[in-house]
Amino acid sequence: MRHSPTCLRRAPGRRALTHPPLHALVALLCLLPMLRPAAVTAQTATSGARACAPRDVVVDRLAEGYGETRKSIGLGANNAVIEVFASDDSGTWTITATSPQGITCLIASGQAFERLNDVLPVDDQDA
Repeated sequence: MRHSPTCLRRAPGRRALTHPPLHALVALLCLLPMLRPAAVTAQTATSGARACAPRDVVVDRLAEGYGETRKSIGLGANNAVIEVFASDDSGTWTITATSPQGITCLIASGQAFERLNDVLPVDDQDA
């Protein structure tokens, strides 16, 4: 399998990446097949063209490159661990999903992260 910078080109009709952490992580993940071809190629075959890597690589990149730390965690479909990472300083955020095998994929990212502590509305009706 030949790996080239074409993995950074966007598909026709798709907008360019505007979120710096996602753009940089996609660039990093394009290089991973050259470093660990068997693991990344197997994940790419099962996950399509998603940006995925071992969890520690993704977490380190989000922390070191963008100051994003984990803000919340939950269990999703097929026992995937869903996490939200965000930077209190820059307001950038990233949502990831980690498979039981330890492969983390980027789901979404953006800006203007805010921490909320909403409470449930009071229901005055008795059961």
